[in-house]
Amino acid sequence: MELLKFINQLRRQKFILIGIPIFTVILTYFLVRNLPDTYISSSKISTGLADQSQNQFIESNSSSQESKIDQQFSNLLQSIQMKKMFDQVSYLLIIHDLTSDTPYRKPSKLLLQLNDRARKHALEVFSGLYENRQSLSLWDEDQNGLNKVLISMGYDEKSLKKKMNVFRLNNSDYINIEFESDSPVLSAFVVNSLTEEFINYYSSLIRNNSVKATKFLDSVLKQKWVAMDTQMNGLKEYKIKNRVLNLNEQAKSLYAQIADFETRKDIAEKDILSITGALKGIDDKFNPKDRKYLESTLAKINQQIVATKDNIKQLNDDYVRSNYDVRYKKKIDSLSDILTAQINSSADKYIINPLAAKESLVLQKMNLEVQLDLAKNGISTLKNELDRLNKKFDMLVPHEAVIQSYESAIDIASKEYIEILKKFNQTSMESNFLIKLKQVEIGMPGQKQPSKKMLLVALSGVLSFIFCMVVMFILFYLDDSIHIPKELADKTNLPVLGFLPFIKTSLLDFNNIWNEETDNHAEFKKLLRSTRFEIGNEMAGNKILLLTSLNPMEGKTILALSLAYAYSAINKKVLVIDGNFNNPAITSTTNSVLFLEDLLQNKISLYDIQSSQNINILGTRGGDVSLLELSDAQNIREKLAALKNNFDVIIIETAALSSLNKSKEWIDFGDKLVAVFEANQTISFFKNEDVNYLKSLDDKFIGWVLNKVGNRKKQSNGKK
Repeated sequence: MELLKFINQLRRQKFILIGIPIFTVILTYFLVRNLPDTYISSSKISTGLADQSQNQFIESNSSSQESKIDQQFSNLLQSIQMKKMFDQVSYLLIIHDLTSDTPYRKPSKLLLQLNDRARKHALEVFSGLYENRQSLSLWDEDQNGLNKVLISMGYDEKSLKKKMNVFRLNNSDYINIEFESDSPVLSAFVVNSLTEEFINYYSSLIRNNSVKATKFLDSVLKQKWVAMDTQMNGLKEYKIKNRVLNLNEQAKSLYAQIADFETRKDIAEKDILSITGALKGIDDKFNPKDRKYLESTLAKINQQIVATKDNIKQLNDDYVRSNYDVRYKKKIDSLSDILTAQINSSADKYIINPLAAKESLVLQKMNLEVQLDLAKNGISTLKNELDRLNKKFDMLVPHEAVIQSYESAIDIASKEYIEILKKFNQTSMESNFLIKLKQVEIGMPGQKQPSKKMLLVALSGVLSFIFCMVVMFILFYLDDSIHIPKELADKTNLPVLGFLPFIKTSLLDFNNIWNEETDNHAEFKKLLRSTRFEIGNEMAGNKILLLTSLNPMEGKTILALSLAYAYSAINKKVLVIDGNFNNPAITSTTNSVLFLEDLLQNKISLYDIQSSQNINILGTRGGDVSLLELSDAQNIREKLAALKNNFDVIIIETAALSSLNKSKEWIDFGDKLVAVFEANQTISFFKNEDVNYLKSLDDKFIGWVLNKVGNRKKQSNGKK
């Protein structure tokens, strides 16, 4: 439904849809017919970024390398399009035109205005700026004027960029530079000049940056070396000063010795306990008399044994202090053999009494006492040696803290040095494989490009047509006005009895409508008959029909007179009363000489109103009055009742509902009410209040008549 409505709207606006594109096409043709032919030249630059054979010695990750290459290409493309690059080309172009007899472009009016002195000055300024790679200062009045000269010739940065196209060829190693102009020589010169200027600028920039980076890393590398060497020398001097050779090895050796001595000490203590227990057991086997005898007998014999034991004790101390030197071990073993011999020989000298059976016990006791003495002497020596080793171990702790501090500093310094060294080596390597830009394809004067004139003309027509369609669609989408009866019925929820087309009242002749068979008259007559039929059904025997509207000038008069003629056509006697005091259009249209005011005031009678014709008109003088101001309600009812007895249909046009009580006073005296609504209007907030009032009338309000409807085919009529 909505699509059909939109198509109908397009049909109504078909002349606009056709006319505007045609006008646009004609206008575009005259605008583009004098456009000059264009020529395109292109230059190609090889970067070496995507050529991995040049960088095979540089370590890289494939994914990160690809991302880095894309970033480098983006930087190159942006660098080519810098203002500095285009300024250099602009200077070359204007210098050529100022010095050559065959300029690239026809001199502009501004350039022709320059005298010889001004041209010479301009040439000097442009040449100086080109040599120094500087831009024009627009703050300077003189240079601002020279910039205007560039603009007039189309050599400024903006003009060149409009026709310049710089891009990377797919994922290749090449950058393409294209320029379009009205001269093939100019196009070739611009792309070649821009290529040359960019290669010189970028190569110099990369070379200088590489040298600066290498020098900086070299200075940092030397600083890190000095810092690392200082820490290493400090550690070396500290070890020499404190006689520390290898702290870790010394600590391990001391710890091993301490553990060994602790083990030997534990063994000696166990031996002492076991020997002491054995001696006690032997002593318990002797009574006091035997022990006294033995001790007195052995006093002299043991002197040599004691001397030997002292020698063994001394050698045992030396053996421990020497960290168990084998030489002392041999001496101890030799003296132990001598001691054993002395003990055995002493047994032969004993004077034995009847207690001789205990000789073996005496010999065992003597051996155990020797072993006990040796064990006690060994423990004393072991304790002394352990004390000495512990003191020596404790002396290593302060050295350990200092040495660890030095070693930590050396480790950090060495890591920093190695890191900087790697960067230095990487930079040095990359400096040998710098981006070497080169022009692999020189720009040549290009061929004339196919004309775009017809394309522009056709495109203008298509775009203008699309624009018109879009505008009309927007207007259609935003349009909330009522065009057909169904829309009026949907938005008001009230029935629509019919609709009438738009007709000019100046050409309206009701006699011709019913007597002539033209297409317009036939259509109007058909719609009027349909409306009469719907109203007749709703009247249901009632005779007084009121006509009102939401706003003035919506066509109540046309409908009233049209209905009067429609009813007269079926031999109905009709009275048309002009009750619109604000705008008595019926009275002025029919030139009525009979007035409602006279009837209500009994100045005329019913006999005066009646005539032999089927249609009678009762006009009004109008003015700022209302119905009840002319007469009281009882009189009005009586007069209307009398009229109903003499006429089949009484049609009364009232004022619009916007006039408040003037129309509502008439509604109280009528049988049925019809509201006229003019097409192509919206229902505003205030109109909606009047619609709600009509709904409150219930059966008295029988429906709408949509008036001034456009010429629409297959428009549905009848009650909606």
